[in-house]
Amino acid sequence: MTSKQFTWYFEDFIPGSVIPLGQRTVTEEEIIHFAQQFDPQSFHVDKDAAKASIFGGVIASGWHTCSMIMRMVVDGFIADSSSMGSPGVDEVRWILPVRPGDTLTVSAETVSVKSSTSKPDRGVVNTVWKAVNQDGQLVCTINGMGMFGRRPQA
Repeated sequence: MTSKQFTWYFEDFIPGSVIPLGQRTVTEEEIIHFAQQFDPQSFHVDKDAAKASIFGGVIASGWHTCSMIMRMVVDGFIADSSSMGSPGVDEVRWILPVRPGDTLTVSAETVSVKSSTSKPDRGVVNTVWKAVNQDGQLVCTINGMGMFGRRPQA
């Protein structure tokens, strides 16, 4: 049996390194659609109510922002990695609202790595995912961890 070869293994994550994950422009339609299903607060789903809110218009749910970031992380490296899932995130910060027409640029910075002492075939990678808007303003950060398999021996 042959095992799949990945681009990203535990050994490839170096503290301080940054993986650029691309850009994504957010539309009002997708903001409203996501919020109608998962976070139907008035400033996410109702244009008139949103206009009268402290935000002055429709904004994306923070959970929508996290979901968009997650998709970019998966497309950017997780899908081609030895990922074994995640034991969780330690912190999510929604720093600025994400508005229709915003273009998010996302990156993943490796903060630290730790080999597993009980399971030598893997390790834990701590990262911070950052999303900035088209003006270079930080809009969201997610600090978390992932488990990754080690590179197979040749």
